[in-house]
Amino acid sequence: MITLDTALATLDEIAPLRLAADWDNVGLLVDPTGPDAPVRRVFLCIDLTEPVFEEALKAEADLIVAYHPIIFRGWKRLDRRDPQRRTVIEAIRRGVAIYSPHTAADSAAGGVCDWLLDAVGPVTGRAPLAPAQDEAARDVGLGRRGTLARPAALAALLPRIKDHLGLKHVRVAASPRHAAGVPISAVAVCPGAGGSLFASVRDVDLLVTGEMRHHDVLARVAGGTSVVLTDHTHCERGWLPLLAAALGGRLGGGVEVRVSASDDDPLVID
Repeated sequence: MITLDTALATLDEIAPLRLAADWDNVGLLVDPTGPDAPVRRVFLCIDLTEPVFEEALKAEADLIVAYHPIIFRGWKRLDRRDPQRRTVIEAIRRGVAIYSPHTAADSAAGGVCDWLLDAVGPVTGRAPLAPAQDEAARDVGLGRRGTLARPAALAALLPRIKDHLGLKHVRVAASPRHAAGVPISAVAVCPGAGGSLFASVRDVDLLVTGEMRHHDVLARVAGGTSVVLTDHTHCERGWLPLLAAALGGRLGGGVEVRVSASDDDPLVID
């Protein structure tokens, strides 16, 4: 058993909150118990929906780490008509803390962006697309780009990406040159929705993200860049087991760390 304060300090070691985007809402979002409250069970998820929260309650979680912040835009009231607000009310009533790392986890070394870039295989020259504002951490930040150690055809990269993300299907927009077999060398990735972060990215052969606007994809393909879309949370979820391992190793055997089994992308291919 540890205290909530110790758990939060460990999370900040793994994904420092100072690296989060200034528009984001990260950190301890629901604190019904205070810093000295005991933490025996930590529960990880991407989206804290009501079914996922019920799973966390059954697991007797003391702390929920939800990658996407359940409180994001300003709330003017806290009532039970909205599912998210209902979840927050129940978390307070049950004494369950809720924490979100979101873009801090994206930016950190070994975080979501690095994990996603690993999907294409070994790369060199790994660098953030938007370096962190912290002068001591300019080698990390939002997004990642790198050069494949061995350039490969798009058709050869797709099985790697699907295997890394645990997917049977991805959506692919191949540029004419890559469809003809010209190898891919430079790659850029962004978890979730990469459109805005990719806006200033040039001189890459492949973009990998969860979702992009239709016309942005068309423009990229016309410019010679191929695009792989995984749907939003599929390019984030696979990092949770890495977070669980890191937390479990640092917090010790007295704390159980569990990844949600019911948390999943709301979209399916039917």
